Amino acid sequence: MLKRLAFRHLRLVIKIAEERNLVGAAKRLNMTQPAVTKALREIESMLGVDLFERTNRGVIPTIYGEALVAHARLVLTDLSRAAEEISDLRDGTGGRIAVGTLLAASASLLPDAIVKLKKERPKLAISIKEGTNDLLLPGLRQGELDLVLGRLPQIWDCEGLEQETLFQDAGCIVVRAGHPLIGRNYLGLHDLLALDWILPRQQTTLRRQIDLAFFDQGLAPPSNAVESVSLLTNRALIFDSGYVSVWPWQVAQRELQTGRIAILPVRLRPTEGPVGITTRLGARLSPAAKMLVTMLRKVAGEIPAFPLPQDRPVIPA
Repeated sequence: MLKRLAFRHLRLVIKIAEERNLVGAAKRLNMTQPAVTKALREIESMLGVDLFERTNRGVIPTIYGEALVAHARLVLTDLSRAAEEISDLRDGTGGRIAVGTLLAASASLLPDAIVKLKKERPKLAISIKEGTNDLLLPGLRQGELDLVLGRLPQIWDCEGLEQETLFQDAGCIVVRAGHPLIGRNYLGLHDLLALDWILPRQQTTLRRQIDLAFFDQGLAPPSNAVESVSLLTNRALIFDSGYVSVWPWQVAQRELQTGRIAILPVRLRPTEGPVGITTRLGARLSPAAKMLVTMLRKVAGEIPAFPLPQDRPVIPA
């Protein structure tokens, strides 16, 4: 029965699932609503199951519909990638890559790799999507992204995925230059509880690790923290309003060179962990994506290891 499904059928069920109604799907597909209804009935007849539940507010995918939509997206994505790879192999200088990146990889690893790779393949098209693992990994699983780069997700988030460690990183507590805490000895998390905090969202790997650092010292994490992974917003809050935040060491090191921040000597042991590449298990990377992975490995090998906190804050000269 599955052999009778055509690509037009797969596109149709995807659009219906996205629009949650047949009228909207018909507009997206440039079809009439009766034609979409007839085609859906044909597909459901072929499979012998109901793909969507009809309600007064539209249609909702059944468990069968969700399964078909997930596989349909992968099939159409793989077909599109195949066409791109053939073009890439024919021309030898192009290709297209879709990369998801977390904050830890955005400071130097990914941009440095892109600059070097573009010198070798000037026609290469690279699409970058910033976010956190809870938002990027679904796109990776659905084939919308070739790889995700950054702090590696914890083991329970890795079903159907493969990981490769590139280097070790850690979270650093950062404050603006001139902050009253700079220069204090024997600083601990208990000294920072009353400050205004910026932290990643609860669903992120880094946030869970930061919370664990507080728990390990018998402390409750800040309950009224601003939850944000926007570097621009976080910088403004730190520089202008004296907030304290936790940044990956790679990001903090870049900002340190501007003279606008300091790193407090408080070690967050649970945040010390691998940064690397996450791909879909068994997925075949395109030649362009393979070249990016090779370049990422090369750049990562040149990144210095993060230093453990010293007795005093690291203060820009």
